[in-house]
Amino acid sequence: MKHLNRNKLTAALTFGVLSAVGACYAGDNLKDNGNMKEEKKITQTAGKDNLGSFAPDFAHYNDDVLFGENWNNKDISLKTRTIITVTSLMSLGITDSSMKYHLENAKKAGVTREEIAAVITHNAFYAGWPRAWAVFNLAKEVWRDNAAADPASAKENYARTIMFPVGEPNTAYAKYFIGQSYLAPVSASQVKIFNVTFEPKCRNNWHIHHAKKGGGQILIAVGGRGYYQEQGKDPVEMKPGDVINIPANVKHWHGAAPDSWFSHLAVEVEGEETSNEWLEPVTDEEYARLK
Repeated sequence: MKHLNRNKLTAALTFGVLSAVGACYAGDNLKDNGNMKEEKKITQTAGKDNLGSFAPDFAHYNDDVLFGENWNNKDISLKTRTIITVTSLMSLGITDSSMKYHLENAKKAGVTREEIAAVITHNAFYAGWPRAWAVFNLAKEVWRDNAAADPASAKENYARTIMFPVGEPNTAYAKYFIGQSYLAPVSASQVKIFNVTFEPKCRNNWHIHHAKKGGGQILIAVGGRGYYQEQGKDPVEMKPGDVINIPANVKHWHGAAPDSWFSHLAVEVEGEETSNEWLEPVTDEEYARLK
């Protein structure tokens, strides 16, 4: 990290003091693009709107000085100011809705999930562990969409909800799936059992488990929500605990619901002259009919 020069250090300290004694509402025009000269000017009327007649001096200091002058000072970036505000409030033990508001402002100014986690962790050693826990709970809500957008994080979060391992990417059969699936062997002897996990919207192609005698497959849902469909029949919704017995020589597909991860155990049923035939993908039009 670059060393702060005297002007930047002075601006940071001044801003921290003002942030600690006043409620800051930075609005929706927060965005730090790395060039402080291009940041939009922050305007504020909350003081005048709420306290203009009751405490006009305070309203003036809040709107014209704290925001009109201090927030628009260019010696430090807007992103840095939002971080200072969060750390100031955390140090004071303010972990109510105003803290959440400033966390949202920090996110708008470009603070990432990884950065805010590092900021809170660092400040925990100075402001206290309980306060860090309180701020982390708020930050998790604010940056929740980032976690959902991160496939690795989404997978880790989902894995905590099921008792079987998610496994590794199902690369060997990837060409027979739309979307990402994962495969984890549960039993490799006597009866072969695999845990198959589908990301939201992932499904396998239409396929058939052929057998001259016996054969077929059993699906046992163990997490999330998904669907199974035989050709010519309506899709069947699957939730944890549901069991599907798939006869041999029946064309079918299975996969996740559009808005949910899904895992099922796949139990291979022994039979004579067994083989799998992979067919065409489930089209978007077919899949869009699911609820």
